[in-house]
Amino acid sequence: MNLGEELMKSLEIETAFTVTIAGHKIPVTETVVVSWVAMALLIIAALLVTRNLRRIPRGFQTLLEASIEFLNKFSKQQFGKRAKIFSPYIGTLFLFLLAANILPAITPPFAFGKDPVFDIKPPTRDINVCAALALVSVLLMLSSGLAARGPGGWFKNLLSPIPVMLPFNLLEYIIRPLSLCLRLFGNILGGFIIMTLINVALAGAIKFSLVIPIPLSLYFDFFDGFIQALVFTFLTTLYVSEAVETE
Repeated sequence: MNLGEELMKSLEIETAFTVTIAGHKIPVTETVVVSWVAMALLIIAALLVTRNLRRIPRGFQTLLEASIEFLNKFSKQQFGKRAKIFSPYIGTLFLFLLAANILPAITPPFAFGKDPVFDIKPPTRDINVCAALALVSVLLMLSSGLAARGPGGWFKNLLSPIPVMLPFNLLEYIIRPLSLCLRLFGNILGGFIIMTLINVALAGAIKFSLVIPIPLSLYFDFFDGFIQALVFTFLTTLYVSEAVETE
């Protein structure tokens, strides 16, 4: 199989298994499975780090409480008195995206001319996942704006600063989720393609197949995955804070 065929194969969203419900076969893709794995890891981690909490924190608990304190202060700056409502979603969104983006880093590189034992692909390379996350963000923006301003105040805001801006303000509810979706999808998919090309190109080079991909994986899987999770979360926070701003 040549480089192009190997790349096209890696870009396919494969079906992991099929579930039959009431005679209907429902395919469960690898994207769904990896998303479940990311959620399971987050739940297990939450249970582990919250065991045996001390009144006076020390060790890892100090770092945990500092992170939560940072999230609460950030949410307070963005949402004001509504911080308690939105900070859990913002924190969970960031952690899920971070876990989903960096999971491919644990996939072993090609070695000794053989395929890896397992291959974990980031679920955010699937545009359906990115679109779903963007849709949830814009629905949160819409519902929180209606709740904060009321229907009348929300519609009045659409006429700001002048009534002729109404169609352009309405377009924001299409442009913003589209921008969120394509930015996350494009960056993660681009990094995935680059790492796939590197791994395939070095598959037969025993000396380099274990050395060269490692620092590149640190960038494309860890650093870039962190940056994309941070950008998506920050933009969601910005959009929601603008929607609930009433002063």
